[in-house]
Amino acid sequence: MKEAPRAAWTRRDLLGLRDLSAEEILSILDAAEGFADISTRSVRKVPTLRGRVVVNLFFEPSTRTRLSFSLAAQRLSADVLDFTQSSSSTKKGETLIDTAKNIEAMGVDVFVVRHSAPGAAAILSRNLKAAVVNAGDGAHEHPTQALLDLYTIRQKLGRFAGLHVAIVGDIGHSRVARSNIWGLLKLGAKVTVVGPPTLVPGRFAELGVEVSHDLDAVLPHVDVLNMLRIQRERQGTLNFPSSEEYTRLFGLTGERMQRAKPEVVVMHPGPINRGVEIAPEVADGPNSVILDQVAAGLAVRMAVLFLVSTGTRRDPPAALPGMAQAQEAR
Repeated sequence: MKEAPRAAWTRRDLLGLRDLSAEEILSILDAAEGFADISTRSVRKVPTLRGRVVVNLFFEPSTRTRLSFSLAAQRLSADVLDFTQSSSSTKKGETLIDTAKNIEAMGVDVFVVRHSAPGAAAILSRNLKAAVVNAGDGAHEHPTQALLDLYTIRQKLGRFAGLHVAIVGDIGHSRVARSNIWGLLKLGAKVTVVGPPTLVPGRFAELGVEVSHDLDAVLPHVDVLNMLRIQRERQGTLNFPSSEEYTRLFGLTGERMQRAKPEVVVMHPGPINRGVEIAPEVADGPNSVILDQVAAGLAVRMAVLFLVSTGTRRDPPAALPGMAQAQEAR
């Protein structure tokens, strides 16, 4: 069912879903629907952002997100610059803010920022005239990944209210989980986070979600399973005995899928560790929408680039958790 038209988007930046209203989230999803069919046309480009410059300012490795933003900008006819930290002046001691300001002086309109420091995108939004899109800041938020997940859920199930979504895996270190939690709760879904106690602290209940350490108990009741990988790069030590032990208790295997609803939607933000958090036959099976998520990412990021390019800058955002850490980010 098509909802009523949304209020116009007025923000200049997209820093996270925590501070967005349900109406703002839905306005992005609606805009993404309008851009989705561009990829099916014979000419896969529109002049919407012709003359604008988009910079991918990535300080962490990325494949899907960087390529998706680059292609989204190109489909909108924007010029795209890719920043590479290994050959940049940050290696010589230049700060994140100085690096961004020098790039902005070349006539940049939008910065797409990925950084290991929580709050890095917010810091840049307070110091730049250009629009800033958060493409992942530490373990804080990854708003466009959550938006493409929400878009995929709406395309497959047509609603959010009354749905039960389980997010399974390394919740404690996951920016994807946090952004999904904010978005799903605002749109009326029930959320359960699942994993071992070392990866799913009980304090997550304070966000309004249910916390479970028993995947088999949760499986029969959920409409969506969002499987996350173990983020070893963010862990100081291994938080479970072995990968085999984790798979035995929390891996989505073909056998375990028999306990779920027949129509359950299986998601994964990637990259996939096949045979650990999800079995190959499940990742490639009929319930999987993993490639649909990738396709949705292009439409969502086209919508985001369009909206922030036409939005109006508001007052500087309030301090976010970890922002002080980003002040000294190099």
